[in-house]
Order: sequence, then C-alpha cells, then structure tokens
Amino acid sequence: MDVHFPSIAPRQPHTRIAAACIGLVCGAGLWGTAAAAPSDQPPPPCHANPNAGVDGETVEHRGDVRHLPDALKERLEVLARRPHSAVPTQAYAEADEPSQLFQYYLLDTKGFEPNPFTKLFQGVNDQVQLTATGFDCGLSTIGAVRMVVEPKPGKPTDPNDIRAFIDVFTDLSGLFVINNESGWYEGWMIHDLRVAPVATPPASGRPAFGTITPADAVALKAMGDGHNVSGEYFTMDGRAVHFPSAYDQFPSRQTNVVPIQLSMGAYNCLQQSDCHAYWEFNYTTNWIHPAYELPFTGGIPGTFEAGNIGALSSLVPGSGPAGVKNNAVTYGDDPNTNGVLMGAGPRDPDRFDGPVDAQREYRMRFIPSGLAHEIYLDVYERVKSFEPGVPFPRRLNDAFAIEVSRVDSNGDGVISAPEGDVDTPSDGFADNSRLFLPPTSFNRFAVTREINDGLLAPRFAPSQRAWVLSGHRVAVNPVVSASEGRDADDR
Repeated sequence: MDVHFPSIAPRQPHTRIAAACIGLVCGAGLWGTAAAAPSDQPPPPCHANPNAGVDGETVEHRGDVRHLPDALKERLEVLARRPHSAVPTQAYAEADEPSQLFQYYLLDTKGFEPNPFTKLFQGVNDQVQLTATGFDCGLSTIGAVRMVVEPKPGKPTDPNDIRAFIDVFTDLSGLFVINNESGWYEGWMIHDLRVAPVATPPASGRPAFGTITPADAVALKAMGDGHNVSGEYFTMDGRAVHFPSAYDQFPSRQTNVVPIQLSMGAYNCLQQSDCHAYWEFNYTTNWIHPAYELPFTGGIPGTFEAGNIGALSSLVPGSGPAGVKNNAVTYGDDPNTNGVLMGAGPRDPDRFDGPVDAQREYRMRFIPSGLAHEIYLDVYERVKSFEPGVPFPRRLNDAFAIEVSRVDSNGDGVISAPEGDVDTPSDGFADNSRLFLPPTSFNRFAVTREINDGLLAPRFAPSQRAWVLSGHRVAVNPVVSASEGRDADDR
C-alpha cells in the first residue's frame, strides 16, 4: 500500500465477538449475552427507591412506553425503579399521529476498554472520590436511547429520508453530576465507515460523490485479508471487523473501524445520578465537528507525546490547516448585535432556518455529516484516486479543505446555514440531500465525559478513552407508537 494512516495497532479480534458483528448491525445484548439483567436497587448501606414498584409500573404502562419492544421497555422500567430524580422522559407527539419508534440503543459500560472514568486503577484513582461511574454502592451504569420519527404534515415518515424530523430521548442511570471545570457528558451517534460502491469516474477524473474508483477497489481488497470490499465495514488493516471491546488496550490494541461521530448535545446529571436529554435530529442538526481537529484531541497514538493537544483551534471557523484561515474580527463569535457581516451577534448554530439569508448563521464550525463521509472516503478509501502516497494528517487536512470548497460558494472556507441547507444546489447537484447521512446509518451510540478544551470533536477521539457508556443500534421494523399527549409547542 502507498498510503499511511495513523499508527493505531489494531488488536487481534476476539473470535466470538468479531464473528457476530461482521457485516451486520449488532444487537444491544452482544457484549453481555450471558450476563444477568441490570439490578434495579442498590445494596446496603445505600438507599433503595421506596417507590420502586409504583415508579416501574407507571413507566411500563405509560402511553409512550407500553408499545415498545420488550428489551427497551424493560430497560426503561429498571431506570424508573432505581433511585432517581426523574423517571425516563415522557415522549410527546409533535403531530396529529403518535411518534413512531424506528431504532434504539441500550447502553452500558461493557463494550469498550475500561478507563479511569469507569474503573479503579491502583495508584491512579483508587484513593480519590469517584467521578463518573460507581454510584449507589456499585450499581451498574446503564442507559437507553429512543429514536422516533414525527409524522408531521408535509414531512416524510421514512426514517431513511434525511428530510424526516426525528426526536432522540436519552435516559441514563449511574453517572455522577459533574461539578468542576466546565465539564459535561455528551451523547454521540456513530456511523462506522463502509467500503463505498465502485464506479468509473466521470471525465473530470474525480470519483463520483460517494464512490471509489476500480483502482481504489483493487488496492483496498489487497489490504490484509481482503476484507475491504464494497458494502463491508471498512477496516484500517483489511482484516475482519472488531468494534471497541473490553479487551482493547490503548494504544496498542484498538478497534480497526473508522467512526464518524455526530453530537447529540451536552448535558449534566441530577442529584440521584440520573441524566435525561432530548435532541432533535434533522438536516439542520445533522452536522459534525470539523475533522481537522482529530489530530489534536489526543486519541490518535503519538499525538499527545508530540505535544499536539490543543495545538489547533476551530474557534474562528475556516477550512483547516490546508484551507482558508479567517479573520477573528469578521468570523469570530461576535458579541455585538450589529456586526461587520450578515447574521451578526453571538454565534448560534440553531439560527439555521429563515426566509432572510442575511440573518442566518454564517460562522458554522461544523460540516454536514455526509460531507464528512466524503472526506473520510478521500482519506481512507480513495488510496489511488486521491493523493496516493500522501500520509496522514496532511491527507486529512487536504481532503477537508477540498471537499468544503465544493459546497462553499463564497470561498470563505465555511459552510454557512444557507450554503448547507438541504434545498441549496451545490457542486452540480440539484440540492444538498447527498450531504447528510440518514439516522438509520448510525450503528453505534456512545456517551463521553467531556471537559472544556475548545474543540468540537469528542475528547480523545477517535479512541474510547473518554467513554462512559456505549451500545449498538437495534432496528425496529415495523415501527411502533412511542408517544402520548401533545407537545405544547410542536414546531
């Protein structure tokens, strides 16, 4: 091969787990198939929930829960029976018909390498106060994520359609409240890169969007054991897939898949160590961190030792080290109401929609998820058609700048809300629908322990060193009703 990726040495797969996961979406019970169900009460001297029976029954029979798949319903009932500040979040409808559950994730701490947030290590954290897991006399840390589509008038109800409007409900039990240094927990939907379809490139010579060339395909198949063929999860060593597991050991043994992580927002936990979060997933929120931040998070082996932690910031938006660098006065977070450019005032990525483009947000730091996918194809799969022989991270920086420029109509290195709108044409396409990954393509979910480092990328990405929970996607087909009552403001 004539392309060099980050020096992560994948571990040899644990045979039973790897075989179960190859080429398919893993069920949530994969990592603990033979394990007992999570306990719903702590042992003494911790204090049980005196209303456990009533709380569990109430949630189990609630209108947004009673039609759910058994495994999900049981997890929500356990969360309700445990000591808590609030029972699992009530899901309200935002349309005349009930919201429809199409996928969920069951989360625990078993699907990744133990770290100081999830385990006591002698001489490291065994003589200090626990900070993340280990609440209520050792009760396990678990959670559930529900994803429902809103059957709004005029909106698609197929969750594979990127124009559909999705609600995401996250309920967790067993994470301590974070008190210090602007800390928070953050949920992440994870899309693991697959080997793209093969297509002959057009006259321009550049691969068609979302594809690799025949020469790329030959080179990928020559890697390792020949695993990397179209449709399979891409692996950096060309061997069988192994997702993160408890058997990993940073930095020598790591997963060999390539994740694209989409933030589900930041949150803290409550007095009884339960957390509850709500997120709206649609084309206005289906954007990810700037990929050029990855070499500066510490999750790629060797980058910490090289002193690269925080050496680059995306606080002033642009297209990265190989692209456009903007002036902080015109592209920084403007405290003024009337600033030098359109959409002035404090930066607000939620200022996405509106009939007057001049008032929409133009200082976006992140990019649409499908464009990130295109960048990852350049970096990892287009080994012959994109900068053959160029090493990482220059390869990543070049790909980011080039792909952003195809959508960035004014050449400022930033994809603004108008430029990134799903209905905006770009790069010869009638609209931007290609720029967004559907929610059903996010096959994993993780929760991380974050701290204010100025980066949008997950802490220690792409490793799992800051993970506190994870789980795999479980599809629900046919969909089931998963709401009760009406949201008071169902925009």
